[in-house]
Amino acid sequence: MSRLRALVAAFDGFQQRHAPLAITFAVLKKFSDDGAGNQAALIAYYGFFSLFPLLLVFITILGYVLAGNGAAQNSVQHSVLAQIPIAIKVHSLTGKPVALVIGLVGALLSGLGVTMATQNAFNTVYAVPRKERPNFLTARWRSLKLLVVFGVLQLVSTAVAGLVAGGIGGIALTIAGLAVALLINLVMFYAVFRLMTDDSVATSELRTGIVIAAVAWEILQALGGIYVKHVLKGDNKTYGTFATVIGLLVWLYLGARVLVYSAEINVVTKRRLWPRSLLSDPPLPADRRARAALAKTEERDDTESIDVVFHPKEKRTAGADPPDYGVAPHPAAGEQARSAEWPPTPKDGEEAGERPFPDGAAD
Repeated sequence: MSRLRALVAAFDGFQQRHAPLAITFAVLKKFSDDGAGNQAALIAYYGFFSLFPLLLVFITILGYVLAGNGAAQNSVQHSVLAQIPIAIKVHSLTGKPVALVIGLVGALLSGLGVTMATQNAFNTVYAVPRKERPNFLTARWRSLKLLVVFGVLQLVSTAVAGLVAGGIGGIALTIAGLAVALLINLVMFYAVFRLMTDDSVATSELRTGIVIAAVAWEILQALGGIYVKHVLKGDNKTYGTFATVIGLLVWLYLGARVLVYSAEINVVTKRRLWPRSLLSDPPLPADRRARAALAKTEERDDTESIDVVFHPKEKRTAGADPPDYGVAPHPAAGEQARSAEWPPTPKDGEEAGERPFPDGAAD
């Protein structure tokens, strides 16, 4: 065991001395500390459900636009809708007001779920205290603005990426299409990062993540087009449906992780939260700054201030439990939610543990 620990310590020292490896490890560790994997899963969850009401809106609008044009409806059904599992049984395109309303409401609610989950993830990544985050109405207004911008740009970007993946127009058009799609992605992710990140974070702190997210999203779009063209093509309806749904879930989850990882890279590089220690014994300055910032996110209002104290492990009495601590119904000036010393020293005539409140807090 000591040999294994020595090997780990040697690798830990190596990664701390080499910036590319240290930054990579710091990003991975902060991603874990923030619980960002769960945040990404929530974004993908809402993203998956948002596709179905959007598809309903798409089919209904086509029914209105192509009404009376049988040739156009037949072409759309056999080209676009035939590739979508939920639309396999659509035999005719008709526009119905009820379907349009249901689709719009469903798309709005599930789309707001995506943007709100993204906003919460960014607030956690950037260590924005809860008391400084947008209120109920402001958060949803920002999410709605992003939903409109992201929706329009994503449709254009996906269409361009699809044409590129299909190889239409030769090499010159392919290169031009990639450039246009990348430019659209840059604008799209600029909107995502700027609208979803607290105003206290300067735009200069967002640029690296915007570029990384745009490039990674372009790659994911191209891979998605290749998957549809080469994996789903020729499958029977049953297995093609499973392959489409599984592929879609994986694609959305990877996209959500790319988004959150890009934000983590911003924070780690701009706030210099590296190198991090693999063993955390003792924690490095970057470890302490990252943990303190994460703890500060739990400040709920202006009456609460969280202090983070680091100390050697030997300072705590071996085998002792943390002290019980109670607070008065109303905060007193300078009240602290931690003991000034541990173990606490009782006053004259008191037994240890008799003082649930700091001096004067319960008056």
